[in-house]
Amino acid sequence: MAQATDGNSVHIHYSGKLKDGPLFDSSEGGDPLQFTIGQGNIIPKLEAAVVGMAVGDKASVEIAAEDAYGPRHDDAVQQLDRSSIPEGIELSVGKQLQASAENSETVVLTVVALDETTATLDANHPLAGEDLFFEVELVGIKGVESSGG
Repeated sequence: MAQATDGNSVHIHYSGKLKDGPLFDSSEGGDPLQFTIGQGNIIPKLEAAVVGMAVGDKASVEIAAEDAYGPRHDDAVQQLDRSSIPEGIELSVGKQLQASAENSETVVLTVVALDETTATLDANHPLAGEDLFFEVELVGIKGVESSGG
């Protein structure tokens, strides 16, 4: 049976949980995630776990925070005067905003607190500082025939 290797376009079903159990993402009930091995489109350790799998294989993958979205940085949380937020942007806790960094990259900011005069914005990835746990099933390798499973 064919195994997933570098350059293959693969389809996986997955569920991702945090250390204390909450589900943060899943393909259950939807289409499988498709990516090409070696293009760096998903977390590297998750991608590496798929290499060598055959269609129908399942794996449990634990990824430490530093190998996922990195550590959480307290200095990435900033309190701003609400008047510095462009007019017309409605703010609510949990809302995500986009801004341009000095290097022209887009940064996603999450509103974490609001009061009458200030907005506290967090530039950390929502999963920064979290160890991740995935259950993965390889459901397809594009262009490779499956013999069932």
